[in-house]
Amino acid sequence: MTATAPGIAPRSDGLWRRIVRWSRGRHLSTLAGILLIVAAIAAGAATYAALTETLPVAIDQNTLMLLLTLDGVLLLLLGAVVARRIVALWVERRQGLAASRLHMRLVAVFSILAVAPAIIMAIFSALFFYVGLQSWFSDRVRLVVDESLAVAEGYLKEHQQTLSRDAEVMRNDLARLPLNIYWDPPRFRQYFQSQALMRNVTEAVIFDGTGQVTAVFGLGFAFDFTTVHAEDLERARKGEVVLIVSEGGNRVNAIVLLDQDFDRFLFIGRPVESRVLEHMDVTQSAVQEYRHMEEQRFALQTRMAVIFVGVAVLLLLAAIWLGLNFATYLVAPISSLIAAAERIRAGDLTARVPDSGLEPEDELVSLSRAFNRMTSQLESQRSELVEANRQLDLRRRFTEAVLAGVSAGVLGLDQNGRINLPNLSAANLLSVGDPSSLIGRDLLEVVPELEELMGNIRRRGGKQVEGQVQIRRLGQQKTLLVRVAAEVVGGEVKGYVVTFDDVSELMSAQRKAAWADVARRIAHEIKNPLTPIQLSAERLRRKYLKEITSDPDTFKAMTDTIVRHVDDIGRMVDEFSAFARMPQPVMKPTAMQDLTRQSVLLQASAYPAIKFTCDMADAPLVVTCDSRQLGQALTNLLKNAGEAIEGRLEETPAGAEKLPGEITARIRVEDERVLLAVEDNGKGLPQSEERDRLTEPYVTTRAKGTGLGLAIVKKIMEDHGGAILLEDRPGGGARVTLVLPRNIAPTATVTPDMNTADARRG
Repeated sequence: MTATAPGIAPRSDGLWRRIVRWSRGRHLSTLAGILLIVAAIAAGAATYAALTETLPVAIDQNTLMLLLTLDGVLLLLLGAVVARRIVALWVERRQGLAASRLHMRLVAVFSILAVAPAIIMAIFSALFFYVGLQSWFSDRVRLVVDESLAVAEGYLKEHQQTLSRDAEVMRNDLARLPLNIYWDPPRFRQYFQSQALMRNVTEAVIFDGTGQVTAVFGLGFAFDFTTVHAEDLERARKGEVVLIVSEGGNRVNAIVLLDQDFDRFLFIGRPVESRVLEHMDVTQSAVQEYRHMEEQRFALQTRMAVIFVGVAVLLLLAAIWLGLNFATYLVAPISSLIAAAERIRAGDLTARVPDSGLEPEDELVSLSRAFNRMTSQLESQRSELVEANRQLDLRRRFTEAVLAGVSAGVLGLDQNGRINLPNLSAANLLSVGDPSSLIGRDLLEVVPELEELMGNIRRRGGKQVEGQVQIRRLGQQKTLLVRVAAEVVGGEVKGYVVTFDDVSELMSAQRKAAWADVARRIAHEIKNPLTPIQLSAERLRRKYLKEITSDPDTFKAMTDTIVRHVDDIGRMVDEFSAFARMPQPVMKPTAMQDLTRQSVLLQASAYPAIKFTCDMADAPLVVTCDSRQLGQALTNLLKNAGEAIEGRLEETPAGAEKLPGEITARIRVEDERVLLAVEDNGKGLPQSEERDRLTEPYVTTRAKGTGLGLAIVKKIMEDHGGAILLEDRPGGGARVTLVLPRNIAPTATVTPDMNTADARRG
């Protein structure tokens, strides 16, 4: 049992789903609704006929209850069908399905248009029936009915009173007869008959209490004593005239006591006219029915109200159901259109409105087919556009690949000067990071230095212009060689192409080469006469100092001045030679802490008034470099720092507080770089463009400087693949940082530098 149970549920569930799909495909819910409406109408008509007793067959109470129950069941089923459709419509409205709002509005409109007349007619019918019923049972009608019955009953009563008087008169006449006639039977019968004829009675009988008849007239021969009740005889004995109406009501009889001694009674009878009796019967039955209806008036009103309410509810449900189906019929194409439009909006151009071809040709069907034709055209056009965009994308990628491989910066502009195509080199040269951030921006907003060139090309009608532009980005100044060309189509400028190269290094190299050549010539031309001058001055001092008796101190001071300046000029020539003939670096592992300490110790002895500090980690740091050149660069920086502090102290006004000099050498490691920084609290660095030119040859801010120190440092760092950074020290002063990569390969073979040896010998 347990093993088979799980297998049964899926089959039954699948069967139920198939039944649901089959019923939906054949519109069984619609057929069921139609059948329920027809059945409810038929049951309501049968119930109305039963209540109004207009059916040809008799309907008992059980049958009537069965019909009412059937009406209730059918109305409940129809209400359930309508409620199911309304709930489904409400769920669609809550889910925001296509055309759900329109569907709801159409259902409401159709239901109101169909229900409003039904409700109005039901109310009007109920009021009309109520007013009519009130008129039926009004006081005037009731008075007429009662008076009719009173007239009929008065006629009969008058007939009875007349018979009662005739009975009393006849009894009195018989009681006054002489005894000879009273006891003479023939004469008594003759007198009795004459009395009966005179009273216009059809029968007359004299009988005693035992039932013995002593005299008979007319129809009295058919007198039956057994029909006389003892109660009537007792009443007659008491002196009453007892009136007896026959069972058929067509005769009135009277019994009266004739002779108390002999217990004899007089019985007379007279017929009532048949037409009067028939009218009286009709009147009585009509009055009884009228009074019965009056008693059942509330029940009748309730019954008719139930009928009206049932009919109104039936019409209401039928109207709502028909409105739902008609609204669904109208909204279904619109819903399909909206659903297809939503799919198209989402990018699915294969969406189509279902068209079976069986629907009658109307505006909605025409609209659906026109929509399908439109989507087919859009799909084909999109396919063409996609193919065209694919070709354009391929060309764009090819163009971007070409531009990415170009070292020059390239910017594509529209006719308004906005950037629409930057390459990576342009972003790097302009220091903006992501090239896409340039798209849509105005060129002069990004590079305001190009305003003159853009103005020139606009004034020249699109002819190419070229020029050099100085820009400053991230604290560095660059020299760009810029070319601007215009795209002219039909005599109208459609856009511009701006290309630029960073020629800063090229110009710097050109200047360095020119200065190196000048330095070699100066070193060659000046160094040759320096040695004879120095030797001559020293020989004059040794040979003639003792012979001069007048003012020998002046002679010695002058010769010493000559020798000292010759030494200064020699050192300057050595710097020129070092800059002009910088040897190739010999890379080998070097302990940075030891190299830094040696350079600091050397300069600390040269500037004893300045406090030197080393800030570096205790762990050994080994970097592949040329220790001699790097030591020379570090020495130049420390020397410049010392001279900057001395310059600050000299420029400090007399009487002002002079801060003691401080120089700090720091070593830091960042990723794959080693940063060797020298900080001082001297006079600081110049601003803007002058700071960028400090690393160029023969550019200095000191009166006695040659302008080659930082140029040599920069050349050393370039040979090491590094850089030099000039920054302001927080709190005043300068910070110069040497940036060395850690991945420098050592030199395989070390050869002596002949240029350096020649320079030293020269």
